[in-house]
Amino acid sequence: MNRLGEATSPYLQQHADNPVDWWPWCPEAFDEARRRDVPVLISVGYAACHWCHVMAHESFEDDAVGQLINDNFVAIKVDREERPDVDAVYLAATQAMTGQGGWPMTVFATADGTPFFCGTYFPQANFVRLLHSVGAAWRDQRDAVLRQGAAVAEAVGGAQAVGGATTPLTADLLDAAAATLGKEYDPTHGGFGGAPKFPPHLSLLFLLRHHQRTGAADSLEIVQHTCEAMARGGIYDQLAGGFARYAVDGTWTVPHFEKMLYDNALLLRVYTLLWRLTGDRMAGRIARETVRFLAEALAVPGGGFASALDADTGGVEGATYVWTPQQLIEVLGEADGRWAADLYGVTGDGSFEHGTSVLRLARDVDDTPPQQLDRIRAALRRARAGRPQPARDDKVVTAWNGLAVTALVEFATAADALTGADALAGADTLAGAAAGTDGDVELATELAVATGAHLARTHLVGGRLRRVSRDGLVGAPDGVLEDYGCLAEAFCSLHQLTGERRWLDLAGELLDVALARFAADNGGFYDTADDAEQLVARPADPTDNATASGLSATAAALTGYAALRGAPQYRAAAEAALATVAPVVARHARFTGYAAAVGEALLSGPYEIAVVTEDPTGDPLLRAARRHAPPGAVVVAGRPDQAGVPLLADRPMIGGASTAYVCRGFVCDRPVTSVADLVAQLG
Repeated sequence: MNRLGEATSPYLQQHADNPVDWWPWCPEAFDEARRRDVPVLISVGYAACHWCHVMAHESFEDDAVGQLINDNFVAIKVDREERPDVDAVYLAATQAMTGQGGWPMTVFATADGTPFFCGTYFPQANFVRLLHSVGAAWRDQRDAVLRQGAAVAEAVGGAQAVGGATTPLTADLLDAAAATLGKEYDPTHGGFGGAPKFPPHLSLLFLLRHHQRTGAADSLEIVQHTCEAMARGGIYDQLAGGFARYAVDGTWTVPHFEKMLYDNALLLRVYTLLWRLTGDRMAGRIARETVRFLAEALAVPGGGFASALDADTGGVEGATYVWTPQQLIEVLGEADGRWAADLYGVTGDGSFEHGTSVLRLARDVDDTPPQQLDRIRAALRRARAGRPQPARDDKVVTAWNGLAVTALVEFATAADALTGADALAGADTLAGAAAGTDGDVELATELAVATGAHLARTHLVGGRLRRVSRDGLVGAPDGVLEDYGCLAEAFCSLHQLTGERRWLDLAGELLDVALARFAADNGGFYDTADDAEQLVARPADPTDNATASGLSATAAALTGYAALRGAPQYRAAAEAALATVAPVVARHARFTGYAAAVGEALLSGPYEIAVVTEDPTGDPLLRAARRHAPPGAVVVAGRPDQAGVPLLADRPMIGGASTAYVCRGFVCDRPVTSVADLVAQLG
């Protein structure tokens, strides 16, 4: 009996009709394996994973393979996005056993969850042979299997252990991290490393903050070059906005077509900050289009964002997105079709499969009338909308939605500040000038508040977080550390945007749970709570990868909350957490990007900026504060002694005029009433 029909996860529901008698991850599945005295087959993947679909079609949808699994194993299907704790443990086991990891992940384990054989994708013939071999080994060589499992469990426990040297995350270490990234930077195509090439959003965010603090021109150059290369490449959807997961090449040309919420949230932060610091119009355009992509492609009714768009369309990767020259002519006509083919690099040979091309900006369009480009993009979008569309994984993940809220708030405040400073004057040939920016600010604000409200209302249950919801109903899996950290940081952002006390109170509640339930003795954190389900090992990964680690996200939230609340003990907790990862920051900067970014905020202050005003939305002092805010600064605005905003307490307006109070590390400058004086204090 397949038991996945009622699952919250769309990935599990995709397997609900398999001939495999799947179980979701639950104690009853392991009890069944114990009762039958058979090993457990644990298959881990996610809905937008191309090779997960391939293995499902080849093996899990095959009646004979399904029968072989059912006769010899208890089969458990896991959505890695819904259960990142389970995924982390078995990914560590797979890496320990094979030297690499990925998805689909295929693990054979004992009835107590101890893995004894691990791998990833297996073609059907290989998988069938493996099933026979594992079954025979379980029957005939049980002692050897158990010894192998014990060795793997020991390796996993060591890899997940919390401890080791700690040291303060100093300016010297952050300078060394920036220098390391400079050495690993691809000066030709931007980014770091070769194929496949992933958007290095967290490293870019760190480099921008490093540039803010130090004025390092090379750090800014790396970000500008990489952001432009990605924006011009096929990894960015030139028609509808949004970034794909990664490029299969080193030039950003051909993407792996899945689009993840977390990538787009983090890249929105990067392009927004680059736009705010430099006024770069391309960065501003990409930021605005990413907001619209989130609204149009990933927003779900009732608040929140879906996790991903699939890489496949009807089992074919990229089918929705690629074009031939003839297809462009059929949609646009001869003249416009040839012009679009030249602009977007669509050739007869193609850049993708079967003579098709991924759209990319192959040349500059500075002299192109905006109306022509807007008309062509609109026509191509309409034509593309008539094609089959990729599936959407519409579960709402707490941590990733927290990332989106923070990004949307940062965009809304930056765009408002830049608009007020007339930074958007003049035509933007790719966005059709600055018209509509006010609408984008309103859109970003509405999305951020609605998402925050949904997460607070639905995902917070009895003072503890749940990992996911779907269709407005919360799922069973408990939240992990990144959920607490990312959502607390988002709530701190919403407090700054709205001036409402509830967001700051919610952030404090989450951080108190993190400190009470996830903290380790050395100042670091585990990824699961002390009262969570016990796995083979208690996961604790401090490295930043596709998203910030739970440790880095929590340190960021602790830093912001300490500044907003005026509570040094939370800052001390952030510093202690970063001290556990500081020893590897300089050597492995690409995998500690958010930790380094938080370190920059702490070195900077972070600044605490309070604007006391009768106009808490459009005051020039507020716009100047947001425009020139140093790394990690918190900015609030409101009337004197406004209830629920600690930074406004006991801070009057001087001479009846709007007044800015700037503090740094709980030490304050004199209050100022002019924009020039405020900017001087922030410089």
